[in-house]
Amino acid sequence: MATLEVTAPRLSRELYATPAAVSTLDREAIAQGQQRARLDESLVRVPGVFLQNRDNFAQGQRISIRGFGARAPFGVRGITIMVDGIPYTLPDGQAQLDAIDLDSAERIEVIRGPSSVLYGNAAGGVIDVTTADGRDNPGTSVRVEAGSDGYRKASLQTGGAQGDWSHHVSLSALNVDGYREQSSTEKYLLNAKLRRELGSDRALTAIINLLDNPRSEDPGALNAREVAAGRDQAAPNSLALDAGQNVDQQLLGLQYEDLSAGPGELYLKGFISQRDFEQQLPYVGDSRIGYQRDYLGASAEYHHEITLGSLPLSYITGVDVARQDDERFRNDVNDQGVVGQQLAEETQTATSAGVFAQGDLALTEQVTLSLGARFDSVELEVDDSYLSDGDQSGDRTFNEWSGSAGLSYRYRPQHQAYVNTGTAFETPTFSEFANPAGGGFNPLVEPQKAWNREVGLRGYIEPLAMDYDLALFSVRVRDELVPYEEENGGRTFYQNAGDTDRDGIELALGWQLATQWRLDSALTLARYEFDQFATPSERFDGNRIPGLPEQTWVNQLTWEGLDERFATLETQYVGDMVADNANETEVDSYWLVNLRVGDGWQLGGDTRLNTYVGVRNLLDEEHYANVRLNGSYGRFYEPAPGRSVYGGLEVSF
Repeated sequence: MATLEVTAPRLSRELYATPAAVSTLDREAIAQGQQRARLDESLVRVPGVFLQNRDNFAQGQRISIRGFGARAPFGVRGITIMVDGIPYTLPDGQAQLDAIDLDSAERIEVIRGPSSVLYGNAAGGVIDVTTADGRDNPGTSVRVEAGSDGYRKASLQTGGAQGDWSHHVSLSALNVDGYREQSSTEKYLLNAKLRRELGSDRALTAIINLLDNPRSEDPGALNAREVAAGRDQAAPNSLALDAGQNVDQQLLGLQYEDLSAGPGELYLKGFISQRDFEQQLPYVGDSRIGYQRDYLGASAEYHHEITLGSLPLSYITGVDVARQDDERFRNDVNDQGVVGQQLAEETQTATSAGVFAQGDLALTEQVTLSLGARFDSVELEVDDSYLSDGDQSGDRTFNEWSGSAGLSYRYRPQHQAYVNTGTAFETPTFSEFANPAGGGFNPLVEPQKAWNREVGLRGYIEPLAMDYDLALFSVRVRDELVPYEEENGGRTFYQNAGDTDRDGIELALGWQLATQWRLDSALTLARYEFDQFATPSERFDGNRIPGLPEQTWVNQLTWEGLDERFATLETQYVGDMVADNANETEVDSYWLVNLRVGDGWQLGGDTRLNTYVGVRNLLDEEHYANVRLNGSYGRFYEPAPGRSVYGGLEVSF
């Protein structure tokens, strides 16, 4: 196998010297026959990762890694999202995925397990996306797609290099009517890079990302009776209130690299972003919300290799700083959808600063010791401007240490065993700090802490042309944050749930059966449960954590013929789960079968034509795209589409 290097751990290493569960996806895995509209299309083949909610763009995809991130009804929690070195995860710990451009994505790396040592406010892992910069993929391509439920997408890619300059521009337009009522989406995305080489060792890169999402409707969750009456209907309040959101976001990044900064390498990065957001939630009351956000940050990293005694040491030191300012409002809405009086107006400010260091010490040619530490200071502040109900201003500051230790044993050139342990933390986000007793911070909510332990094996069995990646993990979490809804079906609030346990096995296999045939498989067997969790009226000790299947199994059988002819048959098994803390509502397991086929032709010169067709849920299995946790009035279910078809045509030159 060719040497594979991973960079998401920030300290770049060869994969077989990395003491952590890391999965990498190349452009073919991201793009081949895919719509490239949602992350689940490619991440489904990563064990330990589970995604829900691919069909409700207003709520966004819910991503969990080893159970972290599942608590959020919208957005991403507990997982660091990086795109081209820019953190899409905010200082308060939440992230949105709507501005990630999968059309230009060249590589996705996923770290499963403790990541706070190098990234701060995250306990579950890291998803790191790298987009094209024009140096390796010159040329232009135009792609159009159409499919079931009013799916339409068009994209343009162009890039190249000339002298010291290189560039890549990606533009896409997405329109979806949706399988359910009140679920249409209109979205436009621009992602561009401009790179200038400043000699053989230095370069400057500018990044522009623009998102215009004028409409994403929210069909809401149904109860079992409504599901039986019609899976494609929207919740009554979603229709009556015209639930949905609109987003407008701009981001500018600037990055400098110097590969000969003294004896080491220096990387400087900075960015600034603005986001305007407004949403109508699907309930009567204080359900019209919005904000204007300013988000900026910077980082500096220094990489160096020295000799400690007679032992080689590679290390990285760095600092991250970021700040978000949200001007937020909330209004009352009556049952006719009329927006009434303002109920809240406040400025939410989150500031984070972290310093970190990590080093790899080669004890022998086969054994490497990795140690890391990080200190973070996160300050959350609310400045209340709506004073008719009193001044709810306040602030909270969290100072947290994180550490990790790992040992890698490369017992053969293409086989490795490793063990690691690490601590991590998650602060409550501003929305999770909401106070059910009134405004300001909920004084009863605290950060959750995690202690991760992991043992792994990975390698490549040359006679079988098979690569394998096996990881056993055990995580103990203190003060787990869990959501609950008001009894009247209104807002979602959060509480600390005592302790939880997460234990499991993750296995990924890739087997080149023959020249044209390959099988990829990803299996997760886990147990996610409350160890100690009690409310004034109930105890949930020993119950399963809601919203998480404990078994998933994905298989992809791919045939590749001449030129770009291919066919991929994919099966997905998702085990049963529970929807509430009491484990009284069970959601059945299901199997999905997906199929993708495509072909390509050389039309003359550098011009190529590629076509592809995909069928999702080939067997028309009834299942749920999302499960709302602890939903009131039994509204847990967001039904997924049945059999759906899409097709695309791409011309490149």
